[in-house]
Amino acid sequence: MRKSSLSLAVLLAGCAVGPDFKRPDPPAVTGYMAGGPQVRTVSTAGAFGAPQRFVQEMDIPGQWWTLFHSQPLNDLIEQSIKANPNITAAQAALRQARENTLAQKGSYFPQVSGGVTGSRNLTPVEALSPAGPTGNPFYSLITPSLSVSFVPDVFGANRRAVESLDAQAENLKYQLEATYVTLTANVVTGALQEASLRGQIVATRDTIKAESDLLAILRKQYDLGQVSMADVAAQEAALAQAQATLPPLEKQLAQQRDALSALAGRLPSEEVARFQLADVKLPTDLPVSLPSKLVEQRPDIRAAEETLHSASAQIGVAIAARIPQITLSANIGNSASSVSNLFTPGTNFWTLAAGVTGPIFTGGTLFHKQRAAEAAFDQAAAQYKATVITAMQNVADTLHALQSDADALAAANASEQAAGRSLAIIRKQLELGQVAYLALLNAEQTYALAKVAQVQAQAARLSDTAGLFQALGGGWWNRPAEVVAAK
Repeated sequence: MRKSSLSLAVLLAGCAVGPDFKRPDPPAVTGYMAGGPQVRTVSTAGAFGAPQRFVQEMDIPGQWWTLFHSQPLNDLIEQSIKANPNITAAQAALRQARENTLAQKGSYFPQVSGGVTGSRNLTPVEALSPAGPTGNPFYSLITPSLSVSFVPDVFGANRRAVESLDAQAENLKYQLEATYVTLTANVVTGALQEASLRGQIVATRDTIKAESDLLAILRKQYDLGQVSMADVAAQEAALAQAQATLPPLEKQLAQQRDALSALAGRLPSEEVARFQLADVKLPTDLPVSLPSKLVEQRPDIRAAEETLHSASAQIGVAIAARIPQITLSANIGNSASSVSNLFTPGTNFWTLAAGVTGPIFTGGTLFHKQRAAEAAFDQAAAQYKATVITAMQNVADTLHALQSDADALAAANASEQAAGRSLAIIRKQLELGQVAYLALLNAEQTYALAKVAQVQAQAARLSDTAGLFQALGGGWWNRPAEVVAAK
């Protein structure tokens, strides 16, 4: 008896048909660029000019944005995580997938159902004897019953189905993490873009004021006969040109404010914090994870891996569909003419049954479904590889950008300082009558462009710093799980 029980257990456990999933090997490289990144960027005097160091194997904080040292930014990100509908939608999708997995696991157990039927009947006495014990042609029949059915997962069809659904749930878990990383990075870069636009607007307004002041001086000089109307007209054109650059910047700023409100889960009419470049600091120690770590840290790579896992399990499901299945069933109940007689001797019945069913001829349907599942796995494998390549490219692009940003800021600072000195000299020379007005006009335009370029270079360096944290996975593994857990 014991041997028979053991044999039955082995039969029911069986082996799951189809391939067992194996995680893809990480990239066999140790860096993202030929020759590796520089150890540090160049430095320059002025705001955001400190050198940035690239630290190998430095872990990423779960709240990496706090390295910018802006409390309004920290508060806005916290609000966005709580209120952004994309986070809520991703959480709901994950809950749905987990419930579907649990529903499929129900097939591991026997399915039990019960019911009660009742009827009032008339026996055709000319053809049959009365069915009731009293001989009355009219009789009642009450039948409660209990049915049990069970399909042993001998070849692992259900286990592979559960494995596939579980991988899909894991995929959605990493999609939730990707949504979180993207949201936080978008809030940071959006705030920095707003700060950049505000800086450009300030520089443009300063230029407009300087052009207006100069126009007023030239008009007085024209009234005194010291300059020609051509000089006045040229300055009027320069002022109009400077004024024309302001509305597009103000439009971009307004739209950027709307975008930040949307990220925070608010309507455009609801105010969010305002940001200036002076309110943030540049992180100087930056992480550079190994490529083998990147495949663990990037949620999009982990999501692609789970898609590959699900596709692998579906091959097993397709193979199992071509193999015979065993079905066990039982039915037990009572049938009597009245409730009081339901449990009297002779009213009970039961049935035990077992069966084996399997496909004999399907016109190649099941075979080609298996081939389709195998092709889906090949597709998922190629998509996984493409995701890894894209992730590596993201990191490499950001590292290149950070090195170039430091060089660009140094050049922008030098340009702004040189343009400022040149403008100051030419203004004095113009007062002494040593240069023509056109020289001053050119110097002012050069300085205005240099000032705007300096602000843009500062913002680009900050934004690409945020981009590196995002490209390396955003530190979600160091974040408390309850922050974006499926609720």
